[in-house]
Amino acid sequence: MAEHTVASFDEDLRQISRLINDMGDLAASMVGASTRALLETDNALAQRVVSDDAIMDARQRELDDRAITLIAKRQPMADDLRNVVGSIRMAGDLERIGDLAKNIAKRVGSVGVGAAPRDLTHSIDSMAQMVLIQVQAVIQEYTVGDATALAKLRNDDERIDVKYTSVFRELLTYMMEDPRNITACTHLLFCAKNLERIGDHVTNIAENAYYVLTGTQLPANRPKQDETAMSAPAA
Repeated sequence: MAEHTVASFDEDLRQISRLINDMGDLAASMVGASTRALLETDNALAQRVVSDDAIMDARQRELDDRAITLIAKRQPMADDLRNVVGSIRMAGDLERIGDLAKNIAKRVGSVGVGAAPRDLTHSIDSMAQMVLIQVQAVIQEYTVGDATALAKLRNDDERIDVKYTSVFRELLTYMMEDPRNITACTHLLFCAKNLERIGDHVTNIAENAYYVLTGTQLPANRPKQDETAMSAPAA
């Protein structure tokens, strides 16, 4: 980030950058805690995630306010304007990640009532770890200015899509084999879909971060391997 003649301008930009980092850290914490609460049936931890969502919302509002004020007062151009607008977009995706983590946390009690097969929770855990690595990496790569890593991270979302399709099919199999699994597996289906959507939001962040750093857009035809529509039984 280039230095400006008005020192307060640089401080405004740094504040926005700090908020993006704070939201990224909180998003990763919420995703990790929500999936841990799900796998361990930890209702107290799940409630903490639900409460953290209010903090995430407040940080997004603060970033929006700071960004809009900066645009009005400083009238940034070129790289600075791209930085501010990109931050607003990334904050929106981070806020949605928080919402999706909260949605997982809110299903912890319902899943705990049923007896979810241990093999199935292992698959959910594996998918959650893949997603968490993506969430942690995207803001880190943006902070260090590694556009190449952001492009790779964006393409790595395909692996999450493939894993989601696998988990989806496993859940359908468990439900068909034993109707007593239907309630727990239905809730886990929603949780797996929330994890897949978190991966999509990480992809959006990577694309915006790449644009902020380079001034160029990544190709629109990114890999997408969600095949669950073909896995679902016909109505």
